[in-house]
Amino acid sequence: MAIHEIRAFNRFYTNLIGALDYSKHLYTPYTLTESRVLYELAHAPRTDAADLRVELSLDAGYLSRLLGKFERDGLVERAPSDIDSRRQRITLTQRGREATALLDERSRDAVGKLLSAVPEADHPRLTEAMRTVRCILGEARPDQDRHHGGPVLRDPIPGELGWMVQRHGAVYAAEYGWNTDFEGLVARIVADFAQDHDPHLERVWIAELDGRPVGSVMCVRDEAPATARLRLLLVEPEARGHGLGDRLVGAVVDFARGVGYRELVLWTNDVLTTARKIYQRAGFTLVAEEPHRSYGADLVGQDWRLPLQEGSLP
Repeated sequence: MAIHEIRAFNRFYTNLIGALDYSKHLYTPYTLTESRVLYELAHAPRTDAADLRVELSLDAGYLSRLLGKFERDGLVERAPSDIDSRRQRITLTQRGREATALLDERSRDAVGKLLSAVPEADHPRLTEAMRTVRCILGEARPDQDRHHGGPVLRDPIPGELGWMVQRHGAVYAAEYGWNTDFEGLVARIVADFAQDHDPHLERVWIAELDGRPVGSVMCVRDEAPATARLRLLLVEPEARGHGLGDRLVGAVVDFARGVGYRELVLWTNDVLTTARKIYQRAGFTLVAEEPHRSYGADLVGQDWRLPLQEGSLP
């Protein structure tokens, strides 16, 4: 019975998403396999040809021909790996990144159109069912076939700024009992960023694990000259233990230092002990504390500071 149901589901779902004629389904010149390779090149932490072959379970000869086609079309560049000169490192060109962005956009539109026919009240049940399928079948796969990429840090896609607001509100309510005042604060921060930010000096990172967002952080300009502010660090409870908090904070520190900020600051509360340890490991020092009542709780606010360098920002 289980085999019959899985085969029936496979037939239903491949037809539903147009897997058998993927390029026509999304109005792109790429097949499903080609699109998957481009996606991995854009989002995977390792892009050696050998890693791509293992990750996507592709025949080496087929992958080589596919990459050769991409190279002729100006989508990728191939060079010896930094780790092992016997391996090939594959990177997207600007044209390749544009092609991948188009694929992402059309895929999101297709899924959005699919969901538009589903009552909104059924969305949580649908997504939870899909997550259950991935978890059960993922655990059942042999070790050599499992996903090896681990968490990925990337830019947000449309809809994920709203996800940041929703998840901050839900996680902090569940873990600390904070009321909707906190979610309102996060919404204002996110709205300000979405409406007006300098992409050269301000940025958001999304942590992705197993194809879904599980964390976030933001770097924005502070009112003080040549100072950046770290905001909205979050790691979903089920994604903790991968070092994502350290990676997200490290990404902000590296970015702020790289664009020339002289100082990085943040504000947090003393009850967030795990986050405070992450900040300490990154080199931040506590510079001020002040009791306050916010979000329906008595808290102690804390200002933390990390000197970066003498920079050229005004």
